[in-house]
Amino acid sequence: MGEFPVPDFQGSPAGFSRDWTNQWKFLLMFGKTVITGVVLASLGISTAQSQPLTSQEEERAMLQLYGDEELVSLATGTQQPLGRAPAVATVITAKDIKAMGATDLDEVLETVPGLHVARNAIGYDPIYTFRGIYSSFNQQVLVLINGIPITNVYAGERGVIWGGMPVQAISRIEVVRGPGSAVYGADAAAGVINIITKTKDEINGTEIGGRVGSFDTYDGWGLHGGTWGGFDVAAMVEYHKTNGPDSIIDSDLQSIFDQALGTHASLAPGPVNLMRNNLDVRLDVSRDHWRWRGGLQHHGDFGEGAGLAQALDPHSRNESDRWNTDLTYHNPEFAENWDVQAQASFFHTSAVNTRDNRLLPPGTLLPIGADGNISGTSIDLVRFPNGYIGDPSTFENHARVNVSGVYTGFTDHQLRLGTGYNYSALWATEKKNFGINPYTGQPIPFSGNLALVNVSGTGAAYIGKPDRQNYFLYVQDEWKFARDWQLTGGVRYDYYSDFGETLNPRGAVVWDLRYDLTAKLMYGSAFRAPSFQELHAVNNPVTLGNPNLKPETLDTVELAFDYRPRSDLRLGWNLFHYWWKDLIRYVPDAGGGSFTAQNTGAQNGYGTELEAEWEPLDNLKLVGNYAYQHSTDQTTRRDAGYAPHHQVYLRAEWAFLPDWQLVPQIKWIDDRARAAGDSRPPISDYTWVDLTLRRRNILDHVEVAFSVRNLFDVDAREPSLAGNPAAAIPRDLPLAGRTIFGEVRINF
Repeated sequence: MGEFPVPDFQGSPAGFSRDWTNQWKFLLMFGKTVITGVVLASLGISTAQSQPLTSQEEERAMLQLYGDEELVSLATGTQQPLGRAPAVATVITAKDIKAMGATDLDEVLETVPGLHVARNAIGYDPIYTFRGIYSSFNQQVLVLINGIPITNVYAGERGVIWGGMPVQAISRIEVVRGPGSAVYGADAAAGVINIITKTKDEINGTEIGGRVGSFDTYDGWGLHGGTWGGFDVAAMVEYHKTNGPDSIIDSDLQSIFDQALGTHASLAPGPVNLMRNNLDVRLDVSRDHWRWRGGLQHHGDFGEGAGLAQALDPHSRNESDRWNTDLTYHNPEFAENWDVQAQASFFHTSAVNTRDNRLLPPGTLLPIGADGNISGTSIDLVRFPNGYIGDPSTFENHARVNVSGVYTGFTDHQLRLGTGYNYSALWATEKKNFGINPYTGQPIPFSGNLALVNVSGTGAAYIGKPDRQNYFLYVQDEWKFARDWQLTGGVRYDYYSDFGETLNPRGAVVWDLRYDLTAKLMYGSAFRAPSFQELHAVNNPVTLGNPNLKPETLDTVELAFDYRPRSDLRLGWNLFHYWWKDLIRYVPDAGGGSFTAQNTGAQNGYGTELEAEWEPLDNLKLVGNYAYQHSTDQTTRRDAGYAPHHQVYLRAEWAFLPDWQLVPQIKWIDDRARAAGDSRPPISDYTWVDLTLRRRNILDHVEVAFSVRNLFDVDAREPSLAGNPAAAIPRDLPLAGRTIFGEVRINF
């Protein structure tokens, strides 16, 4: 047969460019106008006196402006007020989460300026898009739970079988927009998200609750905090079951094959498969300087969303178990001038197929090459009566040990030192009805019956048993070199057994222009480690690994202001410019339908973010932010695509009667361009409205709430990947329509 057009599953971000000096001129002019307006407007309502304050008065004023809830540790590893932290950061508390009516982590993160939660076709996994930095597996964002990474080394993200994370056990979420590798190492490139779970003091008793909602959704939870045998104990369990929204995919990858080969195998139009059955269990035990934590996230009956290969698959089911345990010793008075912490942790994660993954549906007709895989220069057409099936499962173990110390014995300096060791190992199993049968040496599709062959542990498997060792060392100094000036400088060295070493510095100058106005100028370097899939994948019908990959790198410069003219008003504004290099993309191989991972291309971006929190009345709080970004693919000199150029978020928390609260929130996603080579029209904008009504203190112990998501039932969509010659899912990924649920919680 002749050449066959095999779609490109990966896509290729692209964009147009302009001189970066002109970009900064525009941003600085825009910023000057904005900050001037903000300062002038706030001076009209500020109670600040015209006479300069003494240092003691400034400290008292700052204590009133910065409460405990606005302390952030993610920026440097030590707690400090949000406005003075050498990073652009956001802190979201359990109180905030409850007010907005969020039921899942992703709903919370959508409220962070400059962060948009896009979706992967596989399971609708979240793509946390910081400042226009988009990739299908989202490896550029580091997610931590209690400061410990939950990164899976197979694909470099949080796990293909993610399935969401409930919020009842969350105490607070700290988010840093921008690089964090100087403190946290790999993958802390575009941003860092740290999820901190509740302790005994934050639960203080027992809470049980439940929720019922659209799409046959049922949630239940129980929290308990108390003292047992001299130990502080917090126990948390959360359950979630849903059939998932039935949003319709009009056309998929199989539709392209059907059109080319005259078949009718596609299941599109048809609904996405987003059923879930999740159980989260956590235990926190502490005494004196010691804390032990353990937990399980079990995600079962996991539906593949729009399909593992962007072809609808209502048949497949998967499950994942994430076991974690860690032991921490923290003594702030370990020795004179020394605050010391040591930690050991273990994390096991799995992604297991429990019912055949049909990459393409029953009846598909495919061009198959001599290696038994889909080929652009095939030797034969083969019909797969049971579908084109691949059943991979992966298992990972992660062990980490680290120790750090903060030394305060030098005048005006706070020195932080740390070192550690991480070990990661992966093994896999696989059954499939394509490729080479390792027991006969012949292509499986030509064996006649197209039965599944277990190729686990053979040369025909898609990956072997790779492992990785990582040694690291870092140093950081916070130097208050003048009364109102602080310089934070640091560097981290990492050595990886599979791709070598990397060095990542950072620097930040924080200037308190006055007690209520802080300016920050920051630079940071970060990296993203190649995943095992990108390094070691073989015998894959589409994507192949490359053991010679280098890590991606990302450098960012930021200018930020934090202004608090009154205790009930906070204003924030920042500018950023980033340079993303050595991007890992899948490049088409000559003469076939496969793609191999390569370091190719670069992306630059710039933008601004504004945010405000204001409590004009005792019973009313207003929260809002606006974010703008423009990102350019340096290979094509065009817009990088996928991410919104403009985001607006607004929320009002109104206690209109005693014990009654009404919380409307609105998010506006605007102006998402297509990647280079993608001829589809721009992605449609959408405005999403939620509404939550809450009644507290019923019989002193009971609380009820009623929420509506997507109140006006808008047709909101997230971008599907570009393709060659066409996108596999041309009309993008539809989000859920109007969703209604009610909840009740009892405290005693």
